[in-house]
Amino acid sequence: MSVRETEGCGREADVADHPRRPRRRGQGELEALVLSALRAADGPATAGWVRERLGGDLAYTTVVTILTRLLAKGAVTRERSGRPFAWAPASDEAGLAARRMRGVLDAESDREAVLARFVTGLGPDDERLLRELVGRSPDEGDARGEGDPRGEGDARGEGEG
Repeated sequence: MSVRETEGCGREADVADHPRRPRRRGQGELEALVLSALRAADGPATAGWVRERLGGDLAYTTVVTILTRLLAKGAVTRERSGRPFAWAPASDEAGLAARRMRGVLDAESDREAVLARFVTGLGPDDERLLRELVGRSPDEGDARGEGDPRGEGDARGEGEG
């Protein structure tokens, strides 16, 4: 037995004829899931492995598209592994967040004003930490003594390539 509904124009439509679509994911949600899967891998992983890790619900081509977009953003690297590519995160989570912050800054015409507003909007602890980090030389690393303070290396302090 199917349920009938009245459409906007007064027509009745069979609800069974219009199955509900799955929830649309938020912007960046799939990218975050793919990056999370790559971080869980023991090393570079193929798109097929990522697809399986995510439960196999996504089409293989969707996973490849997401990985290609992440490559264009500098968030992942790829290398040939036989016929397919093997993909790996280009940085740890802190490095990727730093890259996004630089992207926002690069899009603005008045960098000084943006940075000044950013610093004045920080809480006292974050401002103190930022001032400490700015006072360090680039080879001293981040607050935990790891990597590149600019977020350009991975958690082991290695660059992108």
